[in-house]
Amino acid sequence: MQETVKTVAFYVAYISEGIAVAIIFSGIGGSLWIYLRKTFFLKSDFRAIAESRDHLGHSLSLALEFLIGADILKTAISPSWQDIGQLAAIVGIRTVLNFFLTRELKSEENKGTIHDK
Repeated sequence: MQETVKTVAFYVAYISEGIAVAIIFSGIGGSLWIYLRKTFFLKSDFRAIAESRDHLGHSLSLALEFLIGADILKTAISPSWQDIGQLAAIVGIRTVLNFFLTRELKSEENKGTIHDK
């Protein structure tokens, strides 16, 4: 039973990492599309930058959450003190990044620079 749980956790962790990569690629592609469409077709440079940054920021924030989950699962599979220390550092850094990214996104939304697409 324990081996089954470890195997499932192992695969779920790698699937979670794959989802994070897909979200980042999707965010980059979507952000680039928004920027190009607004800049070249609608001639709205500032709005294009603001909306593309918003889209990319939300994608990166979601991807960071999936990566944190994957790291927790990987450490739960084979915990050693070194792995737990590395997990604490990784989760701490990613949480701080996500906190500041979310704060910047909320700040942009409160300023009113991001409008409906």
